[in-house]
Amino acid sequence: MKAVLSILDRGLFRGVSWLAQALLLSAVLAAFYQVIARFLLQSPADWSEAWSRAALIWTVMLGLCLALRQGAMLSVDVARLWLKARAQRWLDGAVLLICLVFFALLAWVGGQMSWRVRFQTMPSLEWSISWVYIAIPIGAVLAMLGLLARWLDNPAPAVVDDTQL
Repeated sequence: MKAVLSILDRGLFRGVSWLAQALLLSAVLAAFYQVIARFLLQSPADWSEAWSRAALIWTVMLGLCLALRQGAMLSVDVARLWLKARAQRWLDGAVLLICLVFFALLAWVGGQMSWRVRFQTMPSLEWSISWVYIAIPIGAVLAMLGLLARWLDNPAPAVVDDTQL
């Protein structure tokens, strides 16, 4: 199982991280260009706002899987502190199952939305808007992989130190 996690971490999640970073950088550069074009050149670009929005949507959906893999999302730490180790594992399993069901539903609905809008184009980019909507099911499937990888990795529960608060 550790070999599968290692392949996911070195391959898939690292690639997703690089892609998310590149998309975020492109969104920032496009937004910066929009400001320059609008206020300095007095000729606003019609593509930069649409690209920034699409790149940010993709960045958020890809970053979601990375955050889930690292355990950086909200958790039920207070409830875990009240439970014994075995009950903590059951709670973790219940949270995992709820999240997996949610992301499976999100992937299904996102896929349906992407299919329905496949003939609509973004006027400024002249691309199908489904290229933006497809980020939802792809991000949801990657989020499920991140959740499962975190679950299989099974890190030790975090201990809250009240003296440093």
